[in-house]
Amino acid sequence: MTVATRHTDRRGLLAGALAFGAGALLTPKAAFAMVGEKRLAFRNVHNNERIDARYWGASGFDADGLAEINHGMRDWRTGDVTTMDRDLIDLLVALRDKLGASPRSSFDLISGYRSPQTNASLHARSNGVATKSQHMLGKASDIALPGVRLETLRTAALSIGRGGVGYYPRDGFVHVDTGRVRTW
Repeated sequence: MTVATRHTDRRGLLAGALAFGAGALLTPKAAFAMVGEKRLAFRNVHNNERIDARYWGASGFDADGLAEINHGMRDWRTGDVTTMDRDLIDLLVALRDKLGASPRSSFDLISGYRSPQTNASLHARSNGVATKSQHMLGKASDIALPGVRLETLRTAALSIGRGGVGYYPRDGFVHVDTGRVRTW
């Protein structure tokens, strides 16, 4: 090894150590802030209400944006609102990004949060509705993405590998949730 090579190796090692040390100094919040803005847009197909909310920015989660999403994903039958799972919101954004759609692209929201009363009523009419649905926990949504085939949406959701994925081509939606990984 020549003297020049040893100096280059040392410089590379030193630069790498400095970069690693600087990265270790970042708090998780600061590291995520480097990601930039995150937003979610959707249209409730039952009341045509549209939401386009920025829920993440340079200082982390945006309470106003999250509140807007919670309201938009409320049980449209009863008006009940819950705090939607932040992992679900991130899952929807990851799904949209996986499909190469714009951050302003709106999902069609068929169902977000369901109150226990709504879920019980739907379960009584269909054995396809779980008695302990992830919808009641704010951890599920039934969606479509205009311009994207349902089969493509399902495949993308499965490839992410986070939570449950249900495929309902006859009803025109894909179910995604942040429960255990499973498919139907």
